[in-house]
Amino acid sequence: MIRPQFSASCFARALCLATSFATFSALPEEAQAQQVDEFGAYRPPSEAYKRESSRDFSFELRFGPYLPRVDQEFTNGAAPFNQYFGKSHRLMLGAEFDWLPMEIPNVLRLGVGAGISYTSMSAKAIQNLTEDVRTAQDTGFRVLPQWVVGVAKLDVLARRTPIPVIFVGKLGLANALWWVSDDPSANSAGGVKGRGMSYGAYYGIGAGLDLGALDPWRAKRMDTFMGINGVYLYGELYGMELADFGLKDAMHVGDRNWLLGLSFDF
Repeated sequence: MIRPQFSASCFARALCLATSFATFSALPEEAQAQQVDEFGAYRPPSEAYKRESSRDFSFELRFGPYLPRVDQEFTNGAAPFNQYFGKSHRLMLGAEFDWLPMEIPNVLRLGVGAGISYTSMSAKAIQNLTEDVRTAQDTGFRVLPQWVVGVAKLDVLARRTPIPVIFVGKLGLANALWWVSDDPSANSAGGVKGRGMSYGAYYGIGAGLDLGALDPWRAKRMDTFMGINGVYLYGELYGMELADFGLKDAMHVGDRNWLLGLSFDF
């Protein structure tokens, strides 16, 4: 007959397991259900995310087509800029940061924003504009628009209904640095031929699709651990009327166009 053998070590292990089980059983249900993902340990949503962090700021990454409206100043039908650089739109990249301290909770947020963007274009230099005779030398045209705007974000649909869409309105002032340069390899001094600044107005209306609606649980986790309340696929129709408000002759390097990007609330 074989009898079970009990040793001190076996008894110690059994006591340890029993104590651990009793301790775990005494914990609240939500503590028992803790799990781990890429953000770390977490609890069920019923207890972990009762309160959302504040939405004080917004940041946009934006891109879209851009073509300066330089030829608009010519009333005789001439279009030297388009003849020189063509009519193809170039890609403009930019960013905007908004501060939104005023709020009607879950309805409307108000504040101010500032942004900057950049675009460039190049073409072979024209030796004879009338006959469009080109040289082998490249000429570049660069534009650096900047703006300061008042911002209104209407998010009542995304916050109070199942429709995950916000609307944004902007109005303010803008300016743009611009400069023309030759290929540096053709001129040891950089060949800068022209530069200036144009100023005017900025206006825009946009809409954002809340990507958090695709996975609300992950969206809440992002808010809790990173402070990001929302990520939006954002689009905007805008205008930059950069002609010095018509007070004097100016290089009109503004445009009316559209843009796409991502917007982050935090």
